[in-house]
Amino acid sequence: MRLHHVQLAIPAGGEDAAREFWIGGAGWSEVPKPPALTGRGGCWFRRLDAEGRVLAEIHCGVEADFRPAAKAHPALLLDSVKELEALGARLPLHGGAVDWSERHTFDGYERFHASDPFGNRIEVLAVPEATA
Repeated sequence: MRLHHVQLAIPAGGEDAAREFWIGGAGWSEVPKPPALTGRGGCWFRRLDAEGRVLAEIHCGVEADFRPAAKAHPALLLDSVKELEALGARLPLHGGAVDWSERHTFDGYERFHASDPFGNRIEVLAVPEATA
């Protein structure tokens, strides 16, 4: 069994802000939704490796009574601390917020917590090169 995707809720009309964050900020690609699901709104994003294999997928779904996920979150693993720092610098330029206050609180990793434009929590981690 493998994880296929994580769904994050967004408010109605939030698709453009989600695209700015996930495509412009995180560097992911948008995936067309199946025709049977397009009427629900929202948008889907995917991250591929150099060989075109799916590494992760996030589905942003419209929720009528939207409330951001302040505690529950996806945790995304990067290949290097250099990538972690670059992404941490880029996300605020694309509608996100980044908090480095827990950078060294998870043994074996460096990390930050981010918020997407809607306040959903996202954790991003990397294994430090010295311990990789």
